[in-house]
Formats: sequence, C-alpha cells, structure tokens
Amino acid sequence: MSVVKRVLFVCVENANRSQMAEAFARILGGGAVEAYSAGSRPSGMVNPKAIEAMGELEYDLSAHGSKSLDELPEVEFDFVATMGCGDACPMVRARQRADWSIPDPKYLPPDEFRVVRDLIRDKVQATLDELGVTSNVI
Repeated sequence: MSVVKRVLFVCVENANRSQMAEAFARILGGGAVEAYSAGSRPSGMVNPKAIEAMGELEYDLSAHGSKSLDELPEVEFDFVATMGCGDACPMVRARQRADWSIPDPKYLPPDEFRVVRDLIRDKVQATLDELGVTSNVI
C-alpha cells in the first residue's frame, strides 16, 4: 500500500467547492497527498470568485482547470468527498466516502464565499487527520 494518500473531491461543475478542496488538500497535505477534483457536469472553467478567495491565502487556483470524472486516473482513492451533487456523481473506487453537502457558493458575495471556503478547509483538514496525514500549517 502506498504511503501517499489519494483523495478526490467531486461537485457538479468542478468550478468552486471541489477545486478549493483539492487546493487545500495540496496545501495541507504536501507530498503526502495526491489530490484530485472533478465534476459530474464540468463548467470548463474555475470560478473567478474561487480564484480570488484562494489567492487571499496565496494559492493560485487559476492554474487549475475544470475537469470531468472521465479525466481521472483509474486508481482506487483512499477518500472521496462529494459536495452535494447527489445522484449526478457516479461511484468511483474508494476506500472511504463522504457527502459533505456543502452549499454552492457560486452566487454568494465575497464574505459568504469565504465562509464556505473556510468550511471546506476545515473539512479537508479533518479528513487528512483521519487519514493519518500530518498537515502543513496555513
């Protein structure tokens, strides 16, 4: 079994929630995590609000692209989180799963968007802790 933990975050558009979760997994997990995100119906772009919110934490989300589930590697993930997309998210091979049911922040004003961003950070942190990954401090 690999020491590196593979984690996947899925939402509908892969433009906000799952992108930020992937970013937090990379920031917090460093080299101990292989982080991915995808969408059941990807928008084709990352929301500028998400790019701005992560830029406030010195992470360049503009380097990410909106991806479909079909673009994921065919591996078994250690953990998969869906973000409230329900039946639109097909099953992927995973040792652990969770549905975080995080509200889509797409149309929220910046202050409320940040609340969702911070909720995602906290959930990613807790997940990495459960997986035994020593997290970086942000």
